[in-house]
Amino acid sequence: MKLTFHHHRGPGGTGMSIPVQDSDRRAARPEQSRRALLAGSVGNLIEWYEFGVYGYFATIVAARFFTPEGGGEVEGLVKAYASFALAFFFRPVGAALFGRLGDRIGRRPVLILVIALMTAATTLIGALPTYATAGALAPWLLTFLRVVQGLSAGGEFGGAVSVMTEFAPPGRRGLYGSWQSFTVALGLLCGAGVAALLAVFLSEAQLSSWGWRLPFLLTLPLGLGALWLRLRLDETPAFASGRAHPNAYDRPPARRLAGAIALGASRVMGWAAAGYTFLVVLPSYLQSTLHATFQQALVATVLANLGFAATIVPAGLLSDRIGRRPVMLTGAALVTVLALPLLNLLQNTGTSNAAKGVAVCAAGAVVGLMAGPGPAMLSEMFPTRVRCTGLGLAYALSNAVFSGCAGLIITETIERTGNVDIPAYYAAATCAVSALALATVRTNQKSQGS
Repeated sequence: MKLTFHHHRGPGGTGMSIPVQDSDRRAARPEQSRRALLAGSVGNLIEWYEFGVYGYFATIVAARFFTPEGGGEVEGLVKAYASFALAFFFRPVGAALFGRLGDRIGRRPVLILVIALMTAATTLIGALPTYATAGALAPWLLTFLRVVQGLSAGGEFGGAVSVMTEFAPPGRRGLYGSWQSFTVALGLLCGAGVAALLAVFLSEAQLSSWGWRLPFLLTLPLGLGALWLRLRLDETPAFASGRAHPNAYDRPPARRLAGAIALGASRVMGWAAAGYTFLVVLPSYLQSTLHATFQQALVATVLANLGFAATIVPAGLLSDRIGRRPVMLTGAALVTVLALPLLNLLQNTGTSNAAKGVAVCAAGAVVGLMAGPGPAMLSEMFPTRVRCTGLGLAYALSNAVFSGCAGLIITETIERTGNVDIPAYYAAATCAVSALALATVRTNQKSQGS
């Protein structure tokens, strides 16, 4: 079997040699590619549906689990976001654990395992006793299940992106990888849609008492459907070939691999931070800081996610034609420049609802420019033997720090400083750093076979 090495300063200046394997170039059968795209995407949709639901119901979760009688509302919200952040900090652990398994025993068994864990943990959250029933045990039980979710979510990204990009037809890795990000938008939109329907058909008392449980319980049938799809999934040709020829591919040195992971994390930190700021934290910010109603906050979130969804797949497809760098760099630069003006529009009571709707939609759209090519960009940074581990860790580390902590950092900083512009500063600063890292991506990095 022929193995060629393209040596350059990494896909972004790391000096890492990326093996381009003939098995990776071999086109999968169309039905295999479609099945991989569906099976890889559906688990990610469920994961982000749940994380979105938790963010949308953060104020209710805070009241039911983290605010004993006499506790403050902001204190409870900070604790709820701390639990939110804790799950994200277990994602790198899950990425390392399941990524290593995915690189050793295969993508398929790992994807089956992580969707089973995510479904079980999310369903159980919907059945948990609250603080009023279980006392101090309630927040600990919730936190434990959040940890399980974090572990499984950490393994989801690396395995799913590896499957989708390794099964992608030649010249379509950006397009196929973009579906991972597109299902993020779909998951968040599904969560927002379910929350909005409940807000319409249930009273505030019913929603706070038992209605909040329904979105979590809905994960069970969704998860079982995803599990069935993954049981029918084939192993990727790239992994199968590597397993058949275990001595054909060198494992990159640990130091070089660690450098590539760090660089990958810095390239997607703006995507992670701005995405969570605009798409998940926004509802609680609008309610707690700008005193919007729950329904108004959900409408804003739906519009932001619609803008996000609209640009993801076109951005991925465009990156197959002109390269990852110009598309992602444009998104990072736009967030850096526009975050504060967009937020000021929302804060201005004289701004029309139509203008505010356009503002939140635009905020989501520019994040989509980074999210579309992002999975393929990360996949192309790592050879087959370490792809699950490498891209999974890069994504998980970035999300642990810059997504998982977004709600906690923004809420706590606004509380301490009184500065309501904090969300814009946070998104702009992280995207500025990300833009510097993205500038090191090779100008000709498009969809390859590696």
